[in-house]
Amino acid sequence: MTIGIIGAGFAGLSAACYLSAAGHEVHVFEKNTVAGGRARQLHTANGFIFDMGPSWYWMPAVFEKFFNDLGYQVNDLYQLRLLDPAFEIVFEKKETLVVPGNVNDLHNLFESIEPGSARALSRFLAEGEQKYRFGMEQLVYKPALSVTEYLSAKLIWKSMQVDVFLPFSKHVRKFFSDPRLIALMEFPVLFLGAKPAETPALYSLMNYAGLQLGTWYPQGGFGKVIDAMQQVAAKNGVVFHFNANVEKIISSSNKVTGLKVNGKAIPFHGLVAAADYNHVEEKLLAADERNYNGKYWNKKVMAPSCLIFYLGIDKRLARLKHHTLFFDERLDEHAHQIYGDPQWPDRPLFYVCCPSKTDDTVAPPGHENLFLLMPVAAGLTDNEDTRAKYYSIMMNRLEDFAGESIHNHIVYKRSYCIKNFISDYNAYKGNAYGLANTLSQTAILKPKIRNRQLKNLFYAGQLTVPGPGVPPSIISGRIAAGLLDKYLTKKTHEIFV
Repeated sequence: MTIGIIGAGFAGLSAACYLSAAGHEVHVFEKNTVAGGRARQLHTANGFIFDMGPSWYWMPAVFEKFFNDLGYQVNDLYQLRLLDPAFEIVFEKKETLVVPGNVNDLHNLFESIEPGSARALSRFLAEGEQKYRFGMEQLVYKPALSVTEYLSAKLIWKSMQVDVFLPFSKHVRKFFSDPRLIALMEFPVLFLGAKPAETPALYSLMNYAGLQLGTWYPQGGFGKVIDAMQQVAAKNGVVFHFNANVEKIISSSNKVTGLKVNGKAIPFHGLVAAADYNHVEEKLLAADERNYNGKYWNKKVMAPSCLIFYLGIDKRLARLKHHTLFFDERLDEHAHQIYGDPQWPDRPLFYVCCPSKTDDTVAPPGHENLFLLMPVAAGLTDNEDTRAKYYSIMMNRLEDFAGESIHNHIVYKRSYCIKNFISDYNAYKGNAYGLANTLSQTAILKPKIRNRQLKNLFYAGQLTVPGPGVPPSIISGRIAAGLLDKYLTKKTHEIFV
């Protein structure tokens, strides 16, 4: 069977790899010039290589499973390095919390901050491990097409055991009271999903993934992971079409029959749409072929967009770690201005990544590679004056922390924000991370992975199951590929078992 895939991000590449391994002829159509989607790399003329999106390599078992399914080992394709320290958090008055990569050292750190918290951390991580294993085994690889998928006695019992539905903020405060430790536990929720008070405690699995399983870095950047996936796909015969703007999904008799790409009609037996879900429905399908209308999407709670600055610095910066989180303002206030009352933040939190601390290939000798990222509400008005304002805010705080001038040593600078996410990825409201991880947008309550009208059209990516982030997107591609393969062949290929 001949299959089309829209989008060459993590979800599209994953679907392409699985479908080609199952014996199908696969064609991937990508509107940009290279594969990767949000994980593209930016190569500058003066020798910097920037990861444009993802920079936290968590849940390494998901990557291992993906490549193992296809007959490969991660270490045959790219090299991982465990970061130690994993990251640093900056609080008020330049107080810092350096988070070690070694879990024993982490327990010692907690105990030094809050007596008794080492034991609390052991309980918290043990429960997080239960949720992680429970999620991996029982939740994230399900297509979430029906509530019946979640009605097994084992799954219901496990859900009751591990505080799945308690608000994340309350769950964390059952274990810790020091605001620094609470901020450490809550940051993945703010940066990747929703307000801690509106996120189910299921997502403490992210703390287990980051603190217990480690924060890793693929040498050469996240682009190396994309290169590996594209290489695997190409070896299976996948054909990539770049600068390929999909203009319409062609259908007949409740089935996709082809795509219109750059003005040309191309026939297909099935389709995985791994581009922005809303864009696919609103721009590529007829109104009576869509799962959802504009009112549905407008009611959805989006995870943040972000304002990013890619900076090349002509000197080394002694004070920075690979990952630094600036939590020197109030987390709850910034979160409210993302989710509760969407607006540009008054006193933002932000994140600085300096991969040249770990990898000497991403910057010229004696230079640093930085990107500054500030989460913002999706759908805001984005202009150059606003970008400049927040650049000054972040740079002033960064320089104050670093204890030296940085802006006078910038030899490359580029900004990226809501307008870019829309133009480059057709991202709904310029979102960067997909849907917020609220209880009302979990599992079967997410946009469906299957089109209800066109039986051979399936969706993949961060706006459907299992959700936002790199590992979920890879899993999403696998789920969509398995459903399409089963629809076309009437059987389950062994690669999806």
